[in-house]
Amino acid sequence: MEQRERLRIGIQKNGRLADRSLALLSKAGVNFDLRKDRLLHASPDFPIDLMLVRDDDIPAYVNDGVCDLGIVGENAVQEAIWAAPVRHGHGVTKLQGLGFGACRLVIAVPERLPFDGLASLRGARVATSYPNCLNRLSTEEGLELECIQLAGSVEIAPGLGIADAVCDLVSTGGTLRSNGLREVFTLFETEAVLLRTERTLPAEMERDLARLALRLKGVTRAANAKYVMMNAPRSALERIQQVIPGMESPTVIPLSGDGDRVAIHAVAYEEIFWETLETLQACGASSILVLPIEKVIA
Repeated sequence: MEQRERLRIGIQKNGRLADRSLALLSKAGVNFDLRKDRLLHASPDFPIDLMLVRDDDIPAYVNDGVCDLGIVGENAVQEAIWAAPVRHGHGVTKLQGLGFGACRLVIAVPERLPFDGLASLRGARVATSYPNCLNRLSTEEGLELECIQLAGSVEIAPGLGIADAVCDLVSTGGTLRSNGLREVFTLFETEAVLLRTERTLPAEMERDLARLALRLKGVTRAANAKYVMMNAPRSALERIQQVIPGMESPTVIPLSGDGDRVAIHAVAYEEIFWETLETLQACGASSILVLPIEKVIA
C-alpha cells in the first residue's frame, strides 16, 4: 500500500518565534519527534512533518512549494514576497494571525534631527535590514532614499555616521532610545502568522490542512478569552453586557427559588481587569468567577 503524502510546515529554527511556534502546535495536539540528524521531523499525532529553518527563508519555501505551511513573522513575508520584486512560485496566502511576536517596522531618526513628515527625509541615507520594504516606501512617497543595507545592529548606524536614519523592527523601542533615536513613522505592524502555499494540494492533504488551521484558530482565540460566571438581578443584565468587553450574548439561567435573580454565563474575548469586576459588583453582580479557556471552536 502506497504511503499517503504528509503536510510539511516550516518554522523558525532559532529566535524569538521558535519556542512559541512549537508551543502553539503542541497546544493544537501536534508534537514532533525532534532529532538533530534529520531534516524533517515527523509528528506522531498528525500527518505533518516539521522543517526548522531560518525565518527569512520560510516565505520563499512556502512560495516555492518546499513547505505547504509556515509560521513566520509577517515582516518576513512583507520583505520576501509582498514588497519584493516579482518572483516565480506558487504564491502564498496568510491564513491567520497567531497572536504572538507582535512588533512594528519603523523609521527612527536621531533625537537632535528635526522631523516634519516623511518629506523631511527626502534623499536621506537610511540603514535597514528590510531593503525591499524601505524601497517600496521610498518609491510610493517619492523620497529618493539611499538604502544602506545592514544584516544587524541597524540602530548604531547614525552614531557611526553611515546613515541619517534607520528602518528597523522594534517591539518596545528600548534599543532605539538607548542609541539616541526616536520613532517617527511606522511602515506596518506585524505578528506571527500562519502561511499556506497557493499550490493546489491533494484532497486529503487539503482536509488535513483545514483541520490544523481550525485547531490553531481555536488555540489562538482562547489565548485571551475568559469564561465569566456570576449571579445578578435580571434587571442588571443589560448594564452587565455593556461592562464586559467583547462579551457575546450570554447564557441566562433563572436561579432556583428567586425569580428576580439569574445566573449569567458568557465568553469574553478581551482582558478582564480588577476594575471590571468592581464595576460588575456595583451593577449588582455577585459570586463572580473568571476562568481561563483552553480552546475555542466557533
